Amino acid sequence: MSDDVRRTGASLDTTVPNIARVHDYFLGGKDNFAADRAAAEEILAIAPEIRIMAREALEFQARVVKYLVGEGVTQFVNIGSGIPNKRNTHQIAHALTPDARVVYAARDPVVLSHSRALLATDERIGVVDGDIMHPVELVADPVVRRLIDRERPVAVLITSALQYLPDEDDPFKRVAELRDWMGPGSHLVIVHAVFDSRPEVAGPIGDVYRRVLNRPEKADRTLSQVRGFFDGMDLVEPGLVYIRQWRPENPLNVHRPEKIWLAGGVARKSDA
Repeated sequence: MSDDVRRTGASLDTTVPNIARVHDYFLGGKDNFAADRAAAEEILAIAPEIRIMAREALEFQARVVKYLVGEGVTQFVNIGSGIPNKRNTHQIAHALTPDARVVYAARDPVVLSHSRALLATDERIGVVDGDIMHPVELVADPVVRRLIDRERPVAVLITSALQYLPDEDDPFKRVAELRDWMGPGSHLVIVHAVFDSRPEVAGPIGDVYRRVLNRPEKADRTLSQVRGFFDGMDLVEPGLVYIRQWRPENPLNVHRPEKIWLAGGVARKSDA
């Protein structure tokens, strides 16, 4: 019996590529199958820098969580977090403030299974079946209500999901609904692929992802379009930028920031 078969649950179709498992492959993980690896290699053939981008997105997230803890935030909701890795939100937060509470939200059964198995024994962490397309249902989940006090500032991290959602799904409205739920002093964190510096790859890469997701609509956006997700909130310095430019720990690492064509930003909900 192959390793793929041994690691497969009865309801898991490993012949169809899966976004979370494709991303796991980019990061050098082992929770992926032949179909995922084939799709990932097709994407890497178009834009080989994506493997580096996946790692730098984790570094960006680590810097953001450190910043937020420094601002007094100890509650985090991570939406569409993907298969657990070595730089998870709760690990970064707990290293700085052990009392931090973290909720991970995902729809993907692979992600849910791995996350629940890994985090089941920690009462400071919860895993819920939810996504950005259903924010009202997500925040009403008993796990979210138990761990997150909406009267206190909370940080909501959406670090990959939005870049797969076409305008037809009205993701801007969904983010706004989530913003309205957040209390004063809360923060919204978004990472989104943008094609300003690599317009020639938008079509080919989009074709692969649309095939994986089995959806015909386009979801590629520019930097200025992504900025619309932060409407009604105040972007903290340096604003929405390529992730290499967002508060780098070593300024020497900010070389050709547009080569890593992921935009990242953090916005604060005012106290008024």
